[in-house]
Amino acid sequence: MLSTVRQKQPVVHAISNWVTASDVANALHAVGARPIMAFTPEEVEEIASAADVLVLNLGTPSPLGIESMLRAGHQAMALGRPVIFDPVGVGASQFRMNSSKRIVSELHLTVIKGNRAEIGCLTGRGGKLAGIDAVRGPEDLLTAAEDLSKTSGAVVAVSGPQDLIVFSRQKVIVENGHPMMARVTGLGCILTALIGAFAAVEDDPMVATVGATAFLGLAGEQAALQAKGPGTFKTTLLDILFTLTPEEMGQGIKLREETLGG
Repeated sequence: MLSTVRQKQPVVHAISNWVTASDVANALHAVGARPIMAFTPEEVEEIASAADVLVLNLGTPSPLGIESMLRAGHQAMALGRPVIFDPVGVGASQFRMNSSKRIVSELHLTVIKGNRAEIGCLTGRGGKLAGIDAVRGPEDLLTAAEDLSKTSGAVVAVSGPQDLIVFSRQKVIVENGHPMMARVTGLGCILTALIGAFAAVEDDPMVATVGATAFLGLAGEQAALQAKGPGTFKTTLLDILFTLTPEEMGQGIKLREETLGG
């Protein structure tokens, strides 16, 4: 998948949040994709038509932004393009919750990616956020992720110290990553965008999600070996997204896969 992204250079239409839009665009460029960060309602349907995948990020929501997400989402669905959704901070306000529920119910999402608190809040199973950081998730995170996957039809990826990815009867734990990744704003947004880039070239959304998650986690591990702190970590990570080879990825990813229900 990594080689294919670099070869095909898929166009990723990202309706991202203004805090991390530049980071997301740079990360997509580094891995070989072509980002376009269009968000006004007047153009999103046209942009979505020309893109290979649509990535929706709730980080800085507004009524206009939600309208754009829904318009772009319906257009992408009509053309059979993957739609990736990140319900950033969904439990922080009623507006975010109502907007996320609209997006999940009105669009046929390919992947939903959030932290444990966001997935817990979105499923009504409980979670606590401090800002947009997860403080506490639901008591049974796996069941929450399973339920959301069943009701939405999407792959559900829960980011954290160990990333949980659920779809149908499959569960995968990705054990790549480094604590420094939690000290830099935007890594979750970057992960969502990379899932979009991988999903643009891979028909199986579970495979694409696992691959992108392991790729970013491994890049984080390598960046932490060279960084002195969050600032140098962020720039080093961007370089490693550009230079990491499929061979290094194949040797370095750490996954555990299970079939649910036996």
